[in-house]
Amino acid sequence: MEKGTKVLLVDDEVEFVRTLAERLEIRGIQALVATDGAEALQVADEQSPPIVVLDVMMPGLGGIEVLQRLKENHPDIQVILLTGHGSTKEGIRGMHLGAFDYLMKPVHIEELIKKMGEAYEASR
Repeated sequence: MEKGTKVLLVDDEVEFVRTLAERLEIRGIQALVATDGAEALQVADEQSPPIVVLDVMMPGLGGIEVLQRLKENHPDIQVILLTGHGSTKEGIRGMHLGAFDYLMKPVHIEELIKKMGEAYEASR
């Protein structure tokens, strides 16, 4: 993945998403942050990131619905879903709806970066 690549991080856990963004920025990845589904769709429309890391379980507009709308409006965006324990079924459902892959929380930063690299290659 090229330095400066934009990645949109979407999670309603504000502290988690901010920490993750900082850790990615240190590695030269431009992290955009959204803390709910509506904001995620707006940022995707304005910034066109090639990769979105999306939490499945969010209040309001849930991750699966956000995934569907992202794929409708931006079919080239690669979406990596984050699922909590017990929501593997949602991750698999997301894959059927066009997600690139899914990872279980808590996610290891190196594993996430590797997966983002694979998603980036797939988006080209």
